[in-house]
Amino acid sequence: MAERKKLLLRLDPRVYDAIAKWAADDLRSVNAQIEYALRQALRAAGRAPRQSPADGSPDQ
Repeated sequence: MAERKKLLLRLDPRVYDAIAKWAADDLRSVNAQIEYALRQALRAAGRAPRQSPADGSPDQ
């Protein structure tokens, strides 16, 4: 698996609180919830990453 990218993300505290509540409801970390939401948005925009043929995971 490719190394995961790190980034600094600045959010409005109200946005963070809403994501944190959503994450808790879905039993995910805030980080995992943000990645989930980004992947949903990428799919909706027709820009989802390609699947890697070796392991079925998205290309990084």
